[in-house]
Amino acid sequence: MVPEQYDESSPEGIRVEFAKAVVAELERRKRRLGILGYDDLLTRLATALEDPDAPARRRMQRRWSVVMVDEFQDTDPVQWRVIDAAFNGHSTLVLIGDPKQAIYAFRGGDIATYLAAAETAGQRRTLGINWRSDQPLVDCLQVVLGGARLGHSDIVVHQVSAHHRGSRLSGAPSDAPVRLRVVRREQFGSATRKSIPMDDLRDHIARDLASDIGQLLAANATYDERPLRAGDIAVIVEAHKDARACREALAKAGIPAVYSGDLDIFSSQAAQDWLCLLEAFEQPHRSGLVRAAATTMFFGETAASLQAGGDDLTDRIGQTLRGWADHLRTRGVAAVFEAAQMKGMAQRVLAWRGGERDMTDLAHLAELLHETAHREGFGLPALLDWLRAECTGKGRTTERTRRLDSDAAAVQIMTVWVSKGLQYPLVYLPFGFNRHIFDDDELLLFHENGVRSLDIGGKNRTGYHANEKLWRTEVAGDDIRLTYVALTRAQSQVVAWWAPSWDEVNGGISRLLRGRKQGEPVVPDSLDRAASDDEVLIWLRRWQQAGGPVVEESVIAEHAEPPGEDLPGGLAVGTFSREVDLAWRRTSYSGLIRAADQQVGGVVSEQEESQLEDESVDPVPTQENPPADALPSPMDELPVGATFGSLVHAVLEEADPHAPDLQAELAAQVRDQLRLWRVDVTPEALATAMLPMHTTPLGPLVPGLTLGDLGRADRLRELDFEIPLAGGDHAVAADVRLAELAPLLRTHLPADDPLLAYADRLEQPLLGRQSLRGYLTGSIDVVLRVPHGDSHRFVVVDYKTNRLGDPEQPATSAEYGPDQLSAAMLHSDYPLQAMLYSVVLHRYLRWRLPVYNPEVHLGGVIYLYLRGMCGPETPLVDGHPAGVFSWPLPAALVLALSDLLDGRTA
Repeated sequence: MVPEQYDESSPEGIRVEFAKAVVAELERRKRRLGILGYDDLLTRLATALEDPDAPARRRMQRRWSVVMVDEFQDTDPVQWRVIDAAFNGHSTLVLIGDPKQAIYAFRGGDIATYLAAAETAGQRRTLGINWRSDQPLVDCLQVVLGGARLGHSDIVVHQVSAHHRGSRLSGAPSDAPVRLRVVRREQFGSATRKSIPMDDLRDHIARDLASDIGQLLAANATYDERPLRAGDIAVIVEAHKDARACREALAKAGIPAVYSGDLDIFSSQAAQDWLCLLEAFEQPHRSGLVRAAATTMFFGETAASLQAGGDDLTDRIGQTLRGWADHLRTRGVAAVFEAAQMKGMAQRVLAWRGGERDMTDLAHLAELLHETAHREGFGLPALLDWLRAECTGKGRTTERTRRLDSDAAAVQIMTVWVSKGLQYPLVYLPFGFNRHIFDDDELLLFHENGVRSLDIGGKNRTGYHANEKLWRTEVAGDDIRLTYVALTRAQSQVVAWWAPSWDEVNGGISRLLRGRKQGEPVVPDSLDRAASDDEVLIWLRRWQQAGGPVVEESVIAEHAEPPGEDLPGGLAVGTFSREVDLAWRRTSYSGLIRAADQQVGGVVSEQEESQLEDESVDPVPTQENPPADALPSPMDELPVGATFGSLVHAVLEEADPHAPDLQAELAAQVRDQLRLWRVDVTPEALATAMLPMHTTPLGPLVPGLTLGDLGRADRLRELDFEIPLAGGDHAVAADVRLAELAPLLRTHLPADDPLLAYADRLEQPLLGRQSLRGYLTGSIDVVLRVPHGDSHRFVVVDYKTNRLGDPEQPATSAEYGPDQLSAAMLHSDYPLQAMLYSVVLHRYLRWRLPVYNPEVHLGGVIYLYLRGMCGPETPLVDGHPAGVFSWPLPAALVLALSDLLDGRTA
């Protein structure tokens, strides 16, 4: 802004001083941005300053205009105008003002900023045509608002005309452009001067609103010559509590409504139901928690049904909860949500009024819970603590906004702030008559002599009450402008309410209609309490007689069922005529074995487990007379089980075997992975136990090498795959069964192969009759690339932490000799896994290697039983180290298996 010490009648003084300021600003920006050409510009500006009227200054005008656009876009517009005038001698600045932006303090602005900018204009122009609303509505609102000052003498409602000359609303129960429904004390049995509690009014008005909208929708009204729909109606409120009351009343009346203002998903009923469910997962033995979970949307039980079902019902629900808790641990929250839907949750909830809202919230929270558990590595207790914190407002999750549960074919409920810039054929203002002032905050924000000020001194400070008066005046001005915004969102009709609440004296509609006469400019900040409802009605009917709102008594009409939405023509009920392929499935090696063990048939859709299923204690017989050179297992004192196996796998996947200090590298990886895999082991102890496996020979398939010799460049870790079985998505005639792998083993394996006996296992009915149609999915622990002449071979490697032998005896390398490993392989169905993984590697190499030769590049399969790998001194039996099982599958067998799985040789 122009400094006060300069007189605007002295343009030379302004020009010179502001030109100096521009030079300083350009110097600063040059240092910050390093823009080329500034040096020349600064030299010319300095020359121009010596003689402001010299030709040099005029030559700078064109260059200066470019600088203004590029470099001073963030300068105050008024200052920009004066700076420009300093060089060009004149300027034209056009300000397009939107008072609503200032009302909402958009980008830090406020109404005082808007007015200050407007004062600098030499000429003012305003739009004289309303393109939104019909002429009858504009005329009626002009009676109420015409000439009114909206909180400031410079903010006045001017006379305008409408582009739409007639009303576009036809066939409504009332054709009045503005309707004012009045609630009387006698309807509540209240005394003449006594105010009605707002909770009672909120319930009454919400039901009246729902009834009125129901009558409107049932009247077959039209808007702009098309049927009026629920989406043409907006309900505008200021408080979330009011919006919720309106939404619930509309839901009870069968009228679809959406409200995006009640934003916090963690404040919803769905969040409480998820919290209750997780608490029951944590303690499924407590019958109270089980019954509480039974009353959530996941089960839909009631107190009556729980009493009728007795202990049997509670036990059944408890069993279901235990199963779902297992899903949570192994597959995540998404699996729990899917299981609940399979139990009929979606059909039950969607049958309720407002069920669409509940299902949307349940699904939204399921996504948030699943993502959080996966990202943070949370187990059930941590996830439960996280949800508790979010529900109590102590969490930090940024994605808290509730998703819309329906589309635009519903009544739109919103706050007046959200309504800015929007328009609807009909607008309902149920609580515009009421406004509560929260005056318990001792911080007062107001303007004093045009300066935005904040009083932080407290109520006991001298001068506080004077500042409080200024604050109240500004708050009242803001409110009346918000009332103006709400009233002007409608295109054809506004329906508002008046009721004798305690805070009615502060409400915008009351102040407009009860606090002034037609044409009076001043809108009072607050009102005296009315003597009676009759006194108020006298005032309101005067406005009606002058062409203002039509006064109606707020009496809840009988419920009118709104007509259903007409479906587009040409639609018919869909019928399913195709046959379902019951043999098709997405499965894995673990899924094939599990299906056989559980004797399960039919369609299966399986997901890979997050923990290993085959890391266990195998009761494989040990040698009666262990060899004298048997070494103690490095992992003898360590835990067993799936979680421990997953931990070891994760460390081997991430650790760099060529790290300068391998033990430190392993310890660091263990420490990092323990956050995800809760195992009772120290990083140092596990790292020490894992060192020997890196120096143990890998046997005849990888001659002369150890795990420590093969770095990351020679490892393809965790090779995820999904390959088609018998044509995948394409229908083929072949119905390949797992038992058909058996003849291939007998054909291609030598008679002394230790795993040849697995052919008999494949022909057992429970395993062999399984159909191989669909997709096979899984992950190979690691594929090693090892030198082979002038080329390389590729070997499938699978890590096993299985504890072999007697768990009560100390573990040694003797339990991991060739005979024991062959028995363990057959016992755990690992030959099937090895064959499937070999086919996967074959197809991968066939895709990736330019010159692929299965006889050269396929190097077989190695199973590393890590507990038996004791370092460089590990005992050898016929060249096979303890703990290392090598299976050199013939390339011809792998090719035949691949063709069979494709369904080409069935």
